[in-house]
Amino acid sequence: MAYFLGRINCYKLCNFFKNNHAKFCCQYYLLQVFRVTNTPIERYYSTPQKTQEIYLIDENNSLDTKPTNRVNKYTNRSYTCGELNAKNIGESVVLCGWLEFQRMNKFVVLRDSYGETQLLVDDKDTETQNLLEKVPYESVLEVKGTVLARPKDMVNKKQTTGEIEVLVDKLKIANKAKDNLPFNIREFQKAKEPLRMQYRYLDLRFPQMQHNLRVRSKFLMKMREFLVNNHFVDVETPTLFRATPGGAQEFVVPTRHPGLFFSLVQSPQQFKQMLMGGALDRYFQIARCYRDEGSRPDRQPEFTQLDIELSFTTVEGVLKLVEEMLGFAWPDHLATIPMKFSRMAYDYCMENYGNDHPDTRFGFRLKNCTHILSNNKKLVTEENFAAYYILFPKEYASLNKQLKELITSLSKNYAKAKLVQSKISSTKEWTNKISKLLTNQVAAEFVIEAKMQDDSVLFLAYGDKKEVLALLGKIRLEYVNFLENLGISIRQKGMHFTWIMDFPLFEISEETGALQSAHHPFTAPNPEDIQWLKSDPLKVRALAYDLVLNGNEIAGGSIRIHDPSMQESILDILDIDRSHLHHMLDMLASGCPPHGGIALGLDRLLSIMLNTVSIRDVIAFPKNFEGRDALSGAPSQISDKDMKLYHIRSANKDKK
Repeated sequence: MAYFLGRINCYKLCNFFKNNHAKFCCQYYLLQVFRVTNTPIERYYSTPQKTQEIYLIDENNSLDTKPTNRVNKYTNRSYTCGELNAKNIGESVVLCGWLEFQRMNKFVVLRDSYGETQLLVDDKDTETQNLLEKVPYESVLEVKGTVLARPKDMVNKKQTTGEIEVLVDKLKIANKAKDNLPFNIREFQKAKEPLRMQYRYLDLRFPQMQHNLRVRSKFLMKMREFLVNNHFVDVETPTLFRATPGGAQEFVVPTRHPGLFFSLVQSPQQFKQMLMGGALDRYFQIARCYRDEGSRPDRQPEFTQLDIELSFTTVEGVLKLVEEMLGFAWPDHLATIPMKFSRMAYDYCMENYGNDHPDTRFGFRLKNCTHILSNNKKLVTEENFAAYYILFPKEYASLNKQLKELITSLSKNYAKAKLVQSKISSTKEWTNKISKLLTNQVAAEFVIEAKMQDDSVLFLAYGDKKEVLALLGKIRLEYVNFLENLGISIRQKGMHFTWIMDFPLFEISEETGALQSAHHPFTAPNPEDIQWLKSDPLKVRALAYDLVLNGNEIAGGSIRIHDPSMQESILDILDIDRSHLHHMLDMLASGCPPHGGIALGLDRLLSIMLNTVSIRDVIAFPKNFEGRDALSGAPSQISDKDMKLYHIRSANKDKK
């Protein structure tokens, strides 16, 4: 009996009795039961709460036992505009939303974040009709009414609320919009992006933007849930820090101290490593990061990444963590993803795809023909000579003048690579023509090697190996984009994840010609290659890994250096002044455990998941192509007073 009473909601039990004396007795008896059994009363919350032990019970009716949709709790409405259906016919409801459309002051479409509901105004309700006549679209309305069944010939099965309409009893204008908004919320007449960016608060009302931001919220919540359940600790790290040598261009922040500046962090890299040194062995953060590198469709000056670091781990440990986390958080409405992702070595990527973020949804990989073309010594003008080609068979052969001009323009960015692009109607005729460049013998060998056939398209590049691979990698993507724009299906559907492994630890800077980190100076070298560290550093591989999705890098990480002596050696090789990183060296020398981690670019990942044109479509308030905020006009000028306070001068004012 005690167990039974302990599990019954007190409010329901008290109402079972007929008089106040019975209620008092019930409460007193339950008080004794709870003291003996230590069983807490069950209360219901809109969000998960920690169970509390309650021993004294007030007699109040605050517990709402009526089932409600949580999306409507704490609001004036009883339902959203995307919620009503035939089961609600006859109910009195309250709806709140935006006036999307109205006809004859009688038929109204009310829209909110969840959908649309059709309203019907009675013919005799002239007061409401007169009110609607003066209300502009996008005004905010609050409507009370009764749910009716639509006439059978008016049912819209494609719409969630298509079976019903709401007869208006009372309509209230919560906020009247101005008459001429910059654009209407209509998919079929959507404004250009620059205008939508300028009035982003209107653009956010489009159903697609609502969907994108809500998917983003749920996806981030699920990743948080996974990590917290696996004992990772969410730690916020500073965004104001000191400039980091050897990285991307940073935003500089002036201070009141003359000649001293903060930098906005590129990532929490150093902080998360110091957390490992501080024995906080499992860390994560949804971090805001900054890089002053201009804006592209897949990049923003400020962006969001999921940052993860853990101690006593290996490459395999980090990769498994990410695979399991994405599998757990992946939205149900998207196609499922594999439990384990494919893997590919960096050298294989470059050799077959021409880049380190291969689009594996289609074939047409690069083919090496260096051994053939090198027989013509006149072609070998570069020290690191190489020759590669891509051949598209008849069913994929389409090379018009416009595409040729595009690829020719693209090839000009690679001065050390020579390009031959041909639509081969007849293999015999092409061989005769190309012999003037390759010689008869080389041309004949190449035709056999490539298994060339009539009516095919060939892209052949030779010269400096690095530039040849990069050029053909670009052409491979551009040509397939061209074919798909013609309606020819090339890429496989779905999400194709690939881990890229065995990156080089160092690379040569194109700007300075000096050695630089391929990732960052805190990346650990592969122990198998330590012997090359000083004698031939370009041979050394890194314990680094990138995650690529559908040809886009979405994550990157590595095992970090935890030995202070090794870190000093790497800094010396890179010619980085140790004093800039004294805090890191001190931390490593204070007993730092082996550790590693990864960072996932959430904006780019979500953009691919939701198949948007750019990452701006998954960010509430992004910057435009120029890195500016079209909404507020930032960046903007500051006053002379502020400039004096921060000890800065404007070059434009100095010229005047």
